[in-house]
Amino acid sequence: MPRRLTWYFDVISPYAYLQTGDLHRLPADTEITAKPVLFAGLLNHWGQKGPAEIPAKRLHTYRQCAWMAAERGLPFRMPPAHPFNPLSALRLLCALGPIVEQAKIATRTVFGEGNDPSTPEGLAVLGHALGVDDPAGLAGSDAAKIRLRANTDEAIAKTVWGVPTFEADGELFWGADSFPMLLDFLRNPMLFESEEMRRHAELPLGAVRRI
Repeated sequence: MPRRLTWYFDVISPYAYLQTGDLHRLPADTEITAKPVLFAGLLNHWGQKGPAEIPAKRLHTYRQCAWMAAERGLPFRMPPAHPFNPLSALRLLCALGPIVEQAKIATRTVFGEGNDPSTPEGLAVLGHALGVDDPAGLAGSDAAKIRLRANTDEAIAKTVWGVPTFEADGELFWGADSFPMLLDFLRNPMLFESEEMRRHAELPLGAVRRI
């Protein structure tokens, strides 16, 4: 019986693109449901900032992504401006489904080729890559908007706080660097059942920072 995973992603995240370079390492019987979500919606819900919104973290993030891409043998080019507004690209993907291959194409178009899908020109490039004649029309459909909102609400309900995130058997694996832990969990579903792992869920706060 196939192992079913849900992959929550946003084309605004270079880490989502980087993770596509690791998907071939999943077991052959794995089935992935790709779900575009609005990262900004997750951030707003949990009261966080994205890496690119923290000035001291922004340059490090981009350099790390370029390095990780080179390590994986992936082409990497940041779009002309980042962060950008990903709504049209996400809604286009929602209108298409999408399947994992379409998610790969979209993230590669942004971070492998350096296109900004928030512009009419960039959305046209993305539409061409996906084989879509009228990407703006599809992205503007009510059905696409509703699906993106539903995907984001679903992710929040499952306590997803960042992208990319895999869900496997109710467990969450956030970020490109957690992929080895996901692989280990798929090999050993009892990974989080050790005494120390179980203790983490009940660990009390020792101090609370005032914000």
